Amino acid sequence: MNYVGKKISILFVIDGLEFGGGERVFLQLAAGLRDRYKVFVAAMQGGIFEHELKRLKIQFFPVHINRRLSLKPILQLKRIIQEKKIDFVHSQGARADFFARIGGKLAGVPNIVCTIAMPVEGFEVNLLRKKIYRFMDWLSERYIARFIVVSDSLRKTLVQRRGIPPEKVIKICNGIELDQYQPVREHGNLRTQWEISPETPVVGAIGRMVWQKGFEYLIQAIPTIIEKFPKTKILIVGDGPLRERLETLGKNLKVNRNVIFAGFQDDVREILGAIDVLVIPSLLEGFPMITLEAMAMSKPIVATNIDGITDQITHGKEGILVQPRDPDALAKAVIEVLSRKEYGKWIGMAARRKVEEEFSVEKMLTETEKVYSFLLRGKQDEKLSLLQ
Repeated sequence: MNYVGKKISILFVIDGLEFGGGERVFLQLAAGLRDRYKVFVAAMQGGIFEHELKRLKIQFFPVHINRRLSLKPILQLKRIIQEKKIDFVHSQGARADFFARIGGKLAGVPNIVCTIAMPVEGFEVNLLRKKIYRFMDWLSERYIARFIVVSDSLRKTLVQRRGIPPEKVIKICNGIELDQYQPVREHGNLRTQWEISPETPVVGAIGRMVWQKGFEYLIQAIPTIIEKFPKTKILIVGDGPLRERLETLGKNLKVNRNVIFAGFQDDVREILGAIDVLVIPSLLEGFPMITLEAMAMSKPIVATNIDGITDQITHGKEGILVQPRDPDALAKAVIEVLSRKEYGKWIGMAARRKVEEEFSVEKMLTETEKVYSFLLRGKQDEKLSLLQ
């Protein structure tokens, strides 16, 4: 195919079952590339992701990417690719990846790109389903022109454990909209809503209540924190299957008066503006967006020393890192930030600078376009070599 003078068409494929980090990144890509490419998106129908795409007037195709293996989404994607003359299929998520790869192969799309933000081992599914997902990966990964990973650890997983050639695995970090996240400390409506005074220390934690997030270790750290700062409030934002268990743990530890389970909140910036320190007690992460959001707002961060987070934060420089599953270490680090306000301000400012230098949306878009351009140039060079 001759790409000279042609506006390249891209089909982004993702589950879209909820508006998580993957959906947010693909929304950033679709919005940022739509002026230079023909952009289409395929995902499950309904929800915030579809709503935001339609608000941006990006063409959306509902595809039934559910938990059951079926030929239907493969045939749907094949038809879209052929009708819209798609040049690139770019997918993320185990089910979306498999359907997009097979549908793209059947449709003869010249370039298939896949973003890996979380290894299959980290999926919140049973062992049998993990094995099925891994088999689907193995079966279809041969059709991928390039893998995009968000961290060094993921690159190592693909290259060393799965035997994918290193030149096919490109690291591109997620990015944040810097203009939308400014270093502020707004007490505002949220503190009033939860009857928290401006002087009260507030420790925040934000995410889905699943085992990977390690929220129980933060709750176990609360007795030590309030021993030093008795009025401290711990604001836990999010929902999920472990919420009831976590609330019960708080009651058993007799710290429920200090804990606020805020449920899902749609304005993370307002939450971050109301807290004094963000805690990320995770056991497993890909490349968490909440870290970048807090860094962009110059918030001091206490997080676990795990893959993904270590790609974002250097211990003692942009935040404090502790070993996972260690409530005492979490408590000690939080107390240090609350006790040394100037130190907290200093690491917050360092975090903002790092986001500006390394984790902007603009940089992510530029690096992704380089991947597309390289593949296009490779196809052109291949065609020229055949003619010579």
